[in-house]
Amino acid sequence: MLYNKKIRIGVIGGAKPDAHARKTAFEVGKLIAEKGAILVCGGLSGVMEAAARGVKQAGGLSIGILPGNSPQDANPHIDIAIATGLGYTRNSLVVMNSDILIAIDGRYGTLSEIAYGRVQGKKVIGISTWDIKGVIKAETAEEAVDLALKNIYPLIR
Repeated sequence: MLYNKKIRIGVIGGAKPDAHARKTAFEVGKLIAEKGAILVCGGLSGVMEAAARGVKQAGGLSIGILPGNSPQDANPHIDIAIATGLGYTRNSLVVMNSDILIAIDGRYGTLSEIAYGRVQGKKVIGISTWDIKGVIKAETAEEAVDLALKNIYPLIR
């Protein structure tokens, strides 16, 4: 099902994920594009790059909100690179510019994004990430994207 309004799905996760997390992130990105949503991420490596690569392969749009001062720092699959000069503080901007979040893998940077998301009342879907209250567990990329769309669609009508 394609949605009329452009939903912005934030994909957050580790900069140094294992092969399984990279594959999952790629699949999530591809599904985001196929469903007509926009990817928002941190724009660098790892989960962010894999998701953006999936979006690009499926002909979608990706936005990378970067920690540094140069848009040139974005991975090659980012369509719109936004330099912030804010370091990890930019995590709050990734969250604020997403309608819902999908967390894949990740360490403390991902944990901060989950926390920002929950503080802002946004739903967080998690695949192999922090097992904490407020994170809706998903096992596969398909399940995560379906849950994201089911949880956000009624709010944007």
